[in-house]
Amino acid sequence: MQRRNFIRIAGGGSVAAALGTTALSACTAGMPSEAIEAWRGPGLEVTSDPDARRWLLSYAILAPHSHNLQSWVADLRTPNEITLSCDLQRLLPQTDPLSRQIMMSHGTFLELLDLAARERGLRAEIVLFPEGVFGADKLDSRPVARIRLSPDASVQRDPLFAQILRRHTNRSAYDISRAVPAHAWQAMRAAVSPYALRFGAVGVGQGEVLAAHRRIAAQAWRIELSTPRTVMESYNVLRVGAAEVAAHRDGLTLLDPMVVLLDRIGMFDRSKAPGPDDYASTSQIKDFGEKLDSTPGFLWMVTEGNDRVTQINAGRAYARVQLAATAQGLSMQPLSQALQEYAEQAKPYGEIHALTGAARPGQTVQMWARVGYAAKVEPAPRRRLQDFIRA
Repeated sequence: MQRRNFIRIAGGGSVAAALGTTALSACTAGMPSEAIEAWRGPGLEVTSDPDARRWLLSYAILAPHSHNLQSWVADLRTPNEITLSCDLQRLLPQTDPLSRQIMMSHGTFLELLDLAARERGLRAEIVLFPEGVFGADKLDSRPVARIRLSPDASVQRDPLFAQILRRHTNRSAYDISRAVPAHAWQAMRAAVSPYALRFGAVGVGQGEVLAAHRRIAAQAWRIELSTPRTVMESYNVLRVGAAEVAAHRDGLTLLDPMVVLLDRIGMFDRSKAPGPDDYASTSQIKDFGEKLDSTPGFLWMVTEGNDRVTQINAGRAYARVQLAATAQGLSMQPLSQALQEYAEQAKPYGEIHALTGAARPGQTVQMWARVGYAAKVEPAPRRRLQDFIRA
């Protein structure tokens, strides 16, 4: 079928009428239970294991990760230690060319691992880059961190641990009528206090600034969708339908019955980037714009430098701020596009840095996210615990 007919059918919502409701109903399978089993917590085999490391890892793998790539590798060959490395086949060279977001995603992992260790009365002594720090533009096979675990009765539990199984990234519309209360912003600010960064936020009482955040986010999203190599990077890890989600248990999940149906009949071509005027592009831009308009608050975190250790610690701080938001009943979605270091994003990159007071050389907006109240969503898929472990 020619592209113009695809746009007409998909845009007009007449696919079900053309193909029949039976075909559409066959594509309505929801999230496969096995893809989200990790969110039910560690099973009996793990909880009964006298070696606590798998129990700790069962929580660490629930950390947020860019594009849900889950690029963590945990080496358990040394007793009482975990060596964390990065799976170099799970990177984002187009949208994250300097691997800043990948390093932050290893920071989120380390923070959840530390919270789990505290819960078990263990001290996690974390040494970053024990064999040397990666360069500014490339990762390699050297470990990101080495964690030595030891019992310590003086270790204090952190109440944020209780939110790990409840924390989910929420990309849906938020409730614009409910402002983020001051006490919730304060709880998020306090959560990141262990790390050297500046926390900022804007809410519904600052209409012009809020509008500026929405405008920059929309512009950056449009750029990513209209740049073929960046949109294809997302397409390459897009899992359409329950069968693909169950098979991969990572990446970006798309379970919308209409899209699944289009994919099954060959009308959703993931082998090439859609044009900027195609329905696949314009519908996503419109949908994201509506979600931005529903957003009552944005937060950001700024560091004075941007070295690898700073990136890791910024990821640890983000894990904490999202857990703190979860405890307040709030939802959150990172807005990564304007923070990405590829040429086409230079304008929104500069604008969000200026808007958040991070215009001096070296200052870096490590995280920017929308925040608000929203209906609950299902968690993102996770691979099996053993898929991350080298033993």
